[in-house]
Amino acid sequence: MVFGLFRGRKNSKLIGRLHREIIAAARDPVLFTDYGIPDTIDGRFESMVLHASLVLRRLNELPPPGPDIGQDLADAVFRHFDIALRDIGVSDTRVPKQMKAMAEAFFGRATAYHEALGNGVPALAQALSRNIYDGADDGERLAHYVMRLEAALASVTLAQILSGSIPFAKAAGQSEEVAK
Repeated sequence: MVFGLFRGRKNSKLIGRLHREIIAAARDPVLFTDYGIPDTIDGRFESMVLHASLVLRRLNELPPPGPDIGQDLADAVFRHFDIALRDIGVSDTRVPKQMKAMAEAFFGRATAYHEALGNGVPALAQALSRNIYDGADDGERLAHYVMRLEAALASVTLAQILSGSIPFAKAAGQSEEVAK
């Protein structure tokens, strides 16, 4: 118990950097303009969940202290959700219920994406369509982006995460895809 308190403080700069990188990737305007993720509170939550779950998946695959860093990062993500709820005016009495719902959604989606990644683009597209687009888009284009991101993350080492940045794949805009 005492060691957990020190672990969080020791990693605070690293966790803060990783969290900021996930937020930046999840808020890439191309995801909302060209990929059609709804630019709403729910859409931003879905984008954050997608990006955070992929990074957490990679951290949990790495040798120690990768999983511990992943836990600290997950804690930071949920602290961010708590603060965001309060910032948008959710009352103190409703925050715990909202956080429970968000945690269930986060872990449900993370599990769905984890399983779908092992079954290829069609399965991933279906999971993305259901969770991010509420069935209004087939999710295939976003699935290709997620597969590129997963491949980039799969090659990163713990040392690279500790000393560098997360290799997020750039979301290709429509004009960039046409040029290819």
